[in-house]
Amino acid sequence: MVELKVPTVGESITEVQIGDWLKGEGEFVEKDQPVVEIESDKATVELSAPTSGTISKVMKRKGERATVGEVIGQVEESAAPPAGKAEKSGDGVKKAVAAERASAELAGQIPAPAPHPSSEHPWVVPAARRALAEHGLKAEEVEPSGRGGRLLKEDVDRYLERAKEAPPPQSPAAQSPAAQAPALVRQAAALRTEEVPDEIEIVPLSPLRRRVAERLVEAQHTAALLTTFNEVDMLAVMDLRQRHRESFQDKHGVKLGFMSFFVKATIEALKRFPQVNAEIRGTDVVYHNYYDIGIAVGGGKGLVVPVLRGADRMSFAQLEKAIADFGQRARDNKIKIEELQGGTFTISNGGVYGSLLSTPIVNPPQSGILGLHAIQERPVAREGQVVIRPMMYIALTYDHRLVDGREAVLFLRQIKELIEEPSRILLEI
Repeated sequence: MVELKVPTVGESITEVQIGDWLKGEGEFVEKDQPVVEIESDKATVELSAPTSGTISKVMKRKGERATVGEVIGQVEESAAPPAGKAEKSGDGVKKAVAAERASAELAGQIPAPAPHPSSEHPWVVPAARRALAEHGLKAEEVEPSGRGGRLLKEDVDRYLERAKEAPPPQSPAAQSPAAQAPALVRQAAALRTEEVPDEIEIVPLSPLRRRVAERLVEAQHTAALLTTFNEVDMLAVMDLRQRHRESFQDKHGVKLGFMSFFVKATIEALKRFPQVNAEIRGTDVVYHNYYDIGIAVGGGKGLVVPVLRGADRMSFAQLEKAIADFGQRARDNKIKIEELQGGTFTISNGGVYGSLLSTPIVNPPQSGILGLHAIQERPVAREGQVVIRPMMYIALTYDHRLVDGREAVLFLRQIKELIEEPSRILLEI
């Protein structure tokens, strides 16, 4: 018997929360195949099987807490899955399900269930997906009860229980609508009057969300936060991207986006106003002579901020590749813990979600964060004429203990000028 133990997931982390079990009790798993997700306050990692075998026991369920080194499951070692393992005991259930469906369709008195996401749809939770596959069901057949229309494992279990209780198929003579009607009416009434699931769902707050909450509250309580705004005419950058989009992608294998321009412009502004790139440490001010820029990206478990190390030494192509990689791995919960640590300044792009204006919160101990927003065509005055231009609001939230309003306004204006005339970024003027 091989034990599954909680691995060390990062410095100073002693406790984790159990996430989704990718394999359940009785299922065969190959060596190094992911078995369960482990959630810490910094990232989500997958615990792989140390050997091939069958999951014999799950000791910690999803949402439960465990300490580093604690045993959360056991694997019974074997080189191959047991013979006949693929044949589940759900054959009788499948027949009952088919009989129930056929009877309902014949009578026409039980409306067909509304279509729901397929078993590959992200609204089907992993445990439910495994249960669907085990019993040969489709997600469209099962009524979801989770928040936002999510299909839960409990929904599949409830459906199977109904199928077990369904009456067996009768002889052809008894299959006429007249003979079936009374029983089907009672069955439909039972389905309609069954207790409706509660309208709320209570789940434990993930370690990542708890840590985000702690840091945001810490920022509000310890820093003197203030936000200043400006707007940027994106026409020049958009024209530049349009002219060089194909050649840039052909040469570098990645699309030329807007974020690399803002990273470059931000670094130039930080060089001019170093206090925005600094932090308060006790009674001292620590100035950073390097530029590690955090990029806020949405992940499977929430917002994370991986850091571009030495961003001032990276080219446009390197920046775009790194940002695209961060985005993909954040969605797959593959961001490494060390990639989330440090950072001297943060950029958050709410525009990708349609945000027009917001006040981002500083990520302590940093002293500033730049918020980007959606590009929107608006009428603006240019040389005495009203013209339509693609405009973006930008926001700088800063720690007023360290950064004065004058420096904050000039910092944001510097970014505006560099974006509106991107050739200055290359010339560093």
